[in-house]
Amino acid sequence: MPAAFVTGGSGFIGGRLIERLVAGGSTVRALARSEHSAERVESLGAEAVRGDLQDTRAMEAGAAGCEVAFDLAAHLGDSGPWEEFVRDNVTGTQNALAATARAGVGRFVHCGTEAALMAGQPLVHVDETAPLRPDSKAPYPATKARAEQVARAGGAVVIRPRLVWGPGDTTILPTLTSAVRSKRFAWVNGGRHRTSTAHVDNVVEGLMLGAEKGKPGEAYFVTDGEPQVFRDFVTRLVGTQGVEIPDRSMPHALASAVTVAGEAAWRVLPLPGQPPLTSFGFWFLTQDCTIDISRARRELGYSPVTSIDDGMEELRSA
Repeated sequence: MPAAFVTGGSGFIGGRLIERLVAGGSTVRALARSEHSAERVESLGAEAVRGDLQDTRAMEAGAAGCEVAFDLAAHLGDSGPWEEFVRDNVTGTQNALAATARAGVGRFVHCGTEAALMAGQPLVHVDETAPLRPDSKAPYPATKARAEQVARAGGAVVIRPRLVWGPGDTTILPTLTSAVRSKRFAWVNGGRHRTSTAHVDNVVEGLMLGAEKGKPGEAYFVTDGEPQVFRDFVTRLVGTQGVEIPDRSMPHALASAVTVAGEAAWRVLPLPGQPPLTSFGFWFLTQDCTIDISRARRELGYSPVTSIDDGMEELRSA
């Protein structure tokens, strides 16, 4: 792999990508908006470039001499101010594209998400022909859909994982574990819907193949392969931390009512934090989300490099 520029390199996926690039002999420069982020990417073997997604000059200078850019920075979360999601996910993608193009970078790989297709409906065996939903009422899906539109219009290759997990996860596993330990977690209708998943190493494999073989302006789903029963997967995932999920469940209608009432209250009242259950969280807990990865297999030569069993064992041993 040639010299690479990475945004989001101090994050979960970005850190694992830097490790893979460095192990393969690549020179890596990574955008770092804080001293902590700079220390993190340098510890992984990358050169830190101080700046953020609004600093196009820093990105242009950092990307100079690189042949590929990986855009992994994103504003995550179930809820929050829309302007922050737009700034980081949409404007940030626009800025990264423009800066790396001016630097002469030939390949741009954007990390998308299946969430960009979410607007309240189940996703069942969807592929890349399913429409993006920039009209979603949840800020993360809506702005990631807009970010992908920007990226693909600019000639980027987009790699879309679903439910990324594995060592170094700072979002899904910590959130679920904390909710169970604080007795704030319950299944909805037993949690028997089905979900696709993507171990972080499989995501990195997809990103690497996207840089090598992906068609500019096109998107590719990557997952662990066969979908899982949500309850079974989450039980195993949280169990790697020595935490057992109690057999508590709430009806779908009650969870829906809690979501609607909570989001309404947070819109009109000056309440701290976020609602107990957001629309995005409700979709995650209740709806099928199964992905067809045939295109990535066919066009990129993708296949999962880490199985769910091996990934669980790695987490258990960490």
